[in-house]
Amino acid sequence: MQIKLPRVRTNLAGPGTRLYAEPRPSPDEISFRLDNTSAQYYTSPYYMAHKSEVQPIPQPRRGALPYLELQDFVPTEVLDAINVTKKITFQAVGDTGAAKGLAGTAIAHEAGVADAMSADVRAGGANGPAFFFNLGDVIYNFGEAHYYYDQFYEPFRDYDRPIFAIPGNHDGMVFGATSATAQVPTLEAFLTNFCAAVPGPSPDSGGLVRTVMTQPAVYFTLDAPYVSVIGLYSNVLDSGAGIISSQNGHFPIGDEQLIFLKSELKRLKPDRQAGKRAIIVAVHHPPASVDAKHGGSTGIEKDLDSCCQAAGLWPDVVLSGHAHLYQRFTRVVNGQHVPYIVAGSGGFAATRPQGATPKAPYTLGDTTLEIDPIVEFGYLTITTDANTLSVVFKTASQGVVTVRDSVTVDLAQGQIVSGTHVPAGGVAKPKPRPPKKPKKKGRT
Repeated sequence: MQIKLPRVRTNLAGPGTRLYAEPRPSPDEISFRLDNTSAQYYTSPYYMAHKSEVQPIPQPRRGALPYLELQDFVPTEVLDAINVTKKITFQAVGDTGAAKGLAGTAIAHEAGVADAMSADVRAGGANGPAFFFNLGDVIYNFGEAHYYYDQFYEPFRDYDRPIFAIPGNHDGMVFGATSATAQVPTLEAFLTNFCAAVPGPSPDSGGLVRTVMTQPAVYFTLDAPYVSVIGLYSNVLDSGAGIISSQNGHFPIGDEQLIFLKSELKRLKPDRQAGKRAIIVAVHHPPASVDAKHGGSTGIEKDLDSCCQAAGLWPDVVLSGHAHLYQRFTRVVNGQHVPYIVAGSGGFAATRPQGATPKAPYTLGDTTLEIDPIVEFGYLTITTDANTLSVVFKTASQGVVTVRDSVTVDLAQGQIVSGTHVPAGGVAKPKPRPPKKPKKKGRT
């Protein structure tokens, strides 16, 4: 009897030694190689004593620029396709790590999203999504190195594009092999897998071919044709708000990220004003959220505002995770309509907002909740030609992918020109958004 082997595919090979997807991906796993038992730390004396402590931010790699160029990570055929079509598409979502509940169920949730994203890449070829930007919480419950195979490398073994990431709170919450042992340095495994000095195999990949990333720090900018994504690290607080600075000395960290953000906005401002690129800010904890447990971080919003005011430039979109659902807000700043999108729906959990959630559309101050939150697993597809930018949210469950929401921004005018929401089992409901003034100044 002849055994048929899977067809060996021609996979993407980035510059140098960069590799991404497996040539013969195996079927989705049905059990973890190593069961995630770190949930026990939530009740341990060590965790209870340290759960409200902010962790130090690792220093950027010595001598590294604060930004990356996509051309250093993808081959010429991908860049040529972007240049021919004069637009770029990429994917984003956060909270991807599979670790909640029964292993088989947890694996299926993350695999549903990861497989759908991989299928988009395969179907699009050189014209498909150019990369995936993970919005944090790559690994649960805490970011131990020994969970990277089951929660990152195996689920995305068929994802044939580079994966960039900012850390979430769980990626930085590392408390040792047991609750009684010394704390592992915060973000140690994240740095190994995403901020390596040189590309090469990961010690945590279980032999899978994906090359480690060489981001300069846990906060950085990715420059790609037509778009730049500025990623920030919002530290380890869980139910509390995230932070990116000391907030005037209130927290025991520095203000390096504020210096970085102002500098990057100023660097990118000429291209943005010339209509050459869109600017996206990504931060794990959302500045705006109606989730009572994972609510909006006013401190992050104030820090973002101060940097944008100093640079004289606001981002075109703000992306976040942390809350395990999809939310879309519009914030009106100086007449500019900025979508604030929460997509923490990558596979860990789909959790309804706690408490009474106002029905959309709901405006408070300068921020409007545009649609009722979508409590399903899914991911974002973002496309821009530097003239317009669209964000599409697709749900992915049991092999079925459904477009559930979209928004398009006219970048020259700074206005949302269309938004389409599809209720569960329903039909599209277009919602054109003419320019409007906020009801009053204030905060969500």
